[in-house]
Amino acid sequence: MRVAVLVKATKDSEEGIMPSAELMEAMGKFNEELVAAGIMLSGTGLKPSKAGKRVAFDGPDRRVIDGPFAETRELVAGFWIWEVKDMDEALAWVKRCPNPMPGPSEIEIRPYYEMEDFAEVESPEGHASHQRAAEALARRENGAA
Repeated sequence: MRVAVLVKATKDSEEGIMPSAELMEAMGKFNEELVAAGIMLSGTGLKPSKAGKRVAFDGPDRRVIDGPFAETRELVAGFWIWEVKDMDEALAWVKRCPNPMPGPSEIEIRPYYEMEDFAEVESPEGHASHQRAAEALARRENGAA
């Protein structure tokens, strides 16, 4: 089961306040444990929303919205992508995580949709397209062009 583990933004992270050396060290050690356990597939911190953009969709129309974005509690400051056996394993790992922010913070765990979740609504053409994209990504990850 793949999950996105989302570190929620705080006022400090949105102001660009950098973590302490101690927190960076603790998070580095935690990441090493995740990698050694075969859990962590990817992860990184995100710059404050003032460096970001959103694109709003309405039918064929697109509208670009410049950051910063107002609702800090709804923003993500960083993430991991994990492969776990189930939600209980993901929860156990998150509970071991150092507090990712200097003050109160939250981490959200969201399971991925897998292609089999779309079996009832996916056309053969759609399935083939997604399969080709997945194969191209796998080749890229393995160093082939």
